[in-house]
Amino acid sequence: MATNRSICGVCDSRQITKPSEVWCSECDEGLCGECQEHHAVSKATRNHETVSVAEYKKLPTEVLQIVQICKLHNEKYELFCNKHDCPCCKKCLKTHSDCKGFTDINELIKNVRTSNAFYEIEQTLHETVENIKRISANRKHILISLGQNKRKIEVEIKQTRTKMNKHLDELQNDLIKELMAVEQRESSKIQKLLTTLRRKEKEITEFQTNIFNIKKHASELQIFLAMKHYEKDIAQEEKFVQSLTKSDTMSLVNISCQINKSLQEITDNVQKFGEIKVNSDPCDFSIQKRKHKQAQIMVALPTRNIDNLTVTLQKRIDTKLSNVRGCCIFPDGRMVFSCYTQDKIRLFKSDGSNDFDINNNCTFDVVFIGDDCIAVTSGNSYKIDTMNTKNNTLEKKIAVKSDSDGAVYKDGHLIYCTWEKGL
Repeated sequence: MATNRSICGVCDSRQITKPSEVWCSECDEGLCGECQEHHAVSKATRNHETVSVAEYKKLPTEVLQIVQICKLHNEKYELFCNKHDCPCCKKCLKTHSDCKGFTDINELIKNVRTSNAFYEIEQTLHETVENIKRISANRKHILISLGQNKRKIEVEIKQTRTKMNKHLDELQNDLIKELMAVEQRESSKIQKLLTTLRRKEKEITEFQTNIFNIKKHASELQIFLAMKHYEKDIAQEEKFVQSLTKSDTMSLVNISCQINKSLQEITDNVQKFGEIKVNSDPCDFSIQKRKHKQAQIMVALPTRNIDNLTVTLQKRIDTKLSNVRGCCIFPDGRMVFSCYTQDKIRLFKSDGSNDFDINNNCTFDVVFIGDDCIAVTSGNSYKIDTMNTKNNTLEKKIAVKSDSDGAVYKDGHLIYCTWEKGL
C-alpha cells in the first residue's frame, strides 16, 4: 500500500510531487488530476474504479491497511484457499500443496457489494443494535418497577409502624435500610448492564458506519477481506447479546416485604420489623434472530427420509388473488405473490398483512434477487423484468428468446424454465 495517500503515486515515481485527487484501489495508489485523465483512458486501467481521496480516507484503518498483493511474493492475489481461509498468489500454491479447495478470487469478489454475505453482515449489525435497544428498554422497565415496589413497601412499612410502640423505631429503621440496600444493589446491577449495553450499542453503530463506508468506497477485494475481518467480531457481539438472555442479569427482579405477624402482639421477643425478599423469575425476554427466522422460511436439503418428516402449519396467508403462480420470501420475512391472470404482484409484511401491489404487464413467477429487488418472469411474453420493491420501479427489462415460467436465483445467476426448451 502506498505510504502517502496525499501525493500522486505516478508523479512520485517520476520524482515529482503533486497532491492526489482520487484513489485507485486496483493500482493501490493516489492520482493527481492529470494522471487521472490518462488512467481513465488507458486500456489497462480504463475499467478501474476510483474514489476521491477524501472519501477513501473515511474507510476504517483496518481496511486501509489491507494489502491487496501477496506480502511474501509481491504478486497479485488470484486464488482463495478455502481450507486456510486466506487469499493466495500463484507462488503461494507451493506452500498449499495439500490444499484442494481453491477458488478464483475474481469470482468471489464479483458483486460482493450486493452479495448475501455482505447483506447478512449489514442486517446482523442492525439486528444486534435493535436487540440491545430492546434489552435496554426491558431493563429500564424493570428499574421503574423496582422503584414502584420500593415505594409501595415503604408505605406499608410506615402504615404498620404507626400502630406500633416507640420501642419498634430501631427495628423499622433497620428494615428500611435493608430495603434501600436491596433496591440499590439490584438497581446497581441493572445500571451496570445498561452502561455495558450503551457501550456495545456505540461499538455496533461504529461497525455500521464502517460497513457503510466500506460498501460505498472500498474495492471488492477490500470488501471481501474486510468481511472476513469483521465476521468474528460480529459473531462475538451476537454471542454477547445471546448470553444476556441466559444470564442472571436478565432475571425479572421483584422485591417485596413480609411484615412480621408477631408485631400484632408487640412483645419483647420481636427482633425484626419485617423481611425484604428478592424474587428473580426466569427471563421471558426473547431477542430477534434473523438467522432463526430464515431457518423457518428457507428450504434446506433433506437429511432424513421424507416419510419421517412432520409438517406443521406455520401461517396461513389470504392473498385475495386468483391463479397465483409464484411466490418468494425476503430475508426479513416479507412475502411476494404473483398473479398470472391479473398481471399483479402483491407484497405482504412479515406478519401477513398486506403491504402494497405492483401492476406489471405479463406476470408469471417472482423471485428475490437481493437489495429489495425481484425478478418477474412473463409466461408467454419473451421477457423478464427486474423491479425494485423499495420504490416500486422497473429496474431492467431482460429480453429472452423463449417464454419464461418458473425461476430461481442462485449465486448471482437467474435460472428460469421455458415451456419446451428446458432451463
